Amino acid sequence: MVLALADILAPPHSLRKVLIAGWAGRDPAGVQHHIDELAAIGITPPSETPLFYEVSRDRLNTTGCIQEVGTDSGGEVELVLWRLNGVLYLGLGSDHTDRALESHSVALSKQICDKPVSTQVIAWDDLKSPLDDLTMACDIFEDGGWVSYQKGLLNTLIPPQDLLALAEQRGAIAASDDLAMLCGTMPAIGGVRAAERYQMSLSDPDGQPLLTLEYSVERLSSRA
Repeated sequence: MVLALADILAPPHSLRKVLIAGWAGRDPAGVQHHIDELAAIGITPPSETPLFYEVSRDRLNTTGCIQEVGTDSGGEVELVLWRLNGVLYLGLGSDHTDRALESHSVALSKQICDKPVSTQVIAWDDLKSPLDDLTMACDIFEDGGWVSYQKGLLNTLIPPQDLLALAEQRGAIAASDDLAMLCGTMPAIGGVRAAERYQMSLSDPDGQPLLTLEYSVERLSSRA
């Protein structure tokens, strides 16, 4: 059953934390591939994997448009695990990140950008297929048309519930925290790069979309 995000966030629920789980691939070789593709654009490798970054709650954006300074930011499709009053929900999100700033500070590069999230979610208990059998995909609008940017089964990523347990174990969150966690992504087809428009989806084994997310990027002037 698909639910409105606004409904599950209605009072008395109060979101306490937003985490970004980076380097969350299940296969060490795949994680290293993502580390290498980001290192190619000047980004320092992580101290450990997965690595959890906290961002402010007001970074979450459901408007379908974000505003960024300059032309160096880009998005990546990710599952969003919501935990509210002990109940788990799944949504879609984009870890939109300033790639230029990322070469200086990964934490700041994530904090500075809005994180688009889907306006609909699915209760974890309502999933009809194993999570590993679902496909996550992202297309970007490039050179006048839509091209495939990311696509793969969720069996390539650490399961969200395992990330949640690990974040608790490391003290990044408390077991009682109401939270949203972006749960990692997959390598970019053709390399990491910026785009002006994104279409993202989570699909069942038959290719039917369960959740979608679309957003555009409005580039603000960076002139002094």
